[in-house]
Amino acid sequence: MEETIVDINLKDKEEYVINMGPQHPSTHGVLRFETCLQGEKVKWIVPHCGYIHRGIEKMSEKLTYPQMIHLTDRMDYLSAHINNEAVALCVEKAMEVEVSDRVKYIRTILAELTRIASHQLWWSAFGMDLGALTTFFYGLRDREKILDIFEETTGSRLTQSYITPGGLMHDVHPNFQKKVKEFCKYFRTKLPEYDELLTGNVIFRERTIGIGYMSKEDAIDFGVTGPSGRGSGFHCDIRKIEPYSAYPKVNFNEITFTEGDTYHRYLVRIKEMWESLSIIEQLVDNIPQGPIMLELKAIKAPKGDFYQRVETARGELGVYIVSDGAPQPARIHFRTPNFSNLFIINKISAGHKIADLVAISGSLDLVIPDIDR
Repeated sequence: MEETIVDINLKDKEEYVINMGPQHPSTHGVLRFETCLQGEKVKWIVPHCGYIHRGIEKMSEKLTYPQMIHLTDRMDYLSAHINNEAVALCVEKAMEVEVSDRVKYIRTILAELTRIASHQLWWSAFGMDLGALTTFFYGLRDREKILDIFEETTGSRLTQSYITPGGLMHDVHPNFQKKVKEFCKYFRTKLPEYDELLTGNVIFRERTIGIGYMSKEDAIDFGVTGPSGRGSGFHCDIRKIEPYSAYPKVNFNEITFTEGDTYHRYLVRIKEMWESLSIIEQLVDNIPQGPIMLELKAIKAPKGDFYQRVETARGELGVYIVSDGAPQPARIHFRTPNFSNLFIINKISAGHKIADLVAISGSLDLVIPDIDR
């Protein structure tokens, strides 16, 4: 019987096109990467989205501005408060009205709690994707405390619809300030555990340092914002560029690194949680008195085009409203950070191994319904 001799070198040159997703645990949603492999190395990737498209922009044309708020929760559901605020600010800008300082303070505190909760879930899943299961339990343990605060004030833990054009649905719970201060004190003792468990872990550092390099120029060219862009030295924090709500009243640092790899995109989010704690602590004891809702006869934008942008946990969210003077928008478009951040994946993954693709895509912190809408 003749032996079959396999030319290993020839086999290594063969290309395979595989699908990673749409149901794949490390994509955290229905996203499909059409991936070309040569051995274990990624040659190119084509992202395929649209599996969870719900027509949110089109549905919004049939709803009033307050009704539309409920749909924005369902885009980046981990930045629900901030999404709500973006629409509210855009409508208020169009109507040329300004909410009370009390509303501004509460909105900003909720936004920073949302940012921390989002980064906690990302940290939990990112570590788990790379084999550190314990991170999932640590991160969700701490995140529950924020969700308890949300539930007590808004009645909901994830999709709150609490911020509305003209103010807030209702005032915060009497325990709000007490619970927020307790959380800040608690989390300042727990956040160092994240560094002990993962940031300094030798295996984790080997899996992330120097992996998935993104230059500042590429970040700008692809419109990559948020922590993913700031990890490459791109100063893009809307809270600094165009301060809104109570951000002009607080001091905080925009976290940036120039290394541009997976590890430093990770570090941006870790350090941003410290900054969010600082922002909350500057505001929580100084919430002024005042109305929580403007007395408006009707909530509708005058004729014209209006744009507002805010800084979500994943980057710049823009709301573009075209109004014909009706209570509903004639057209509305959302410039979502996840959609813009996704398409650099081929640029920063090509040449790396398939195992590195999990780390690289995780470092972009994608929320898929925000891409598809």
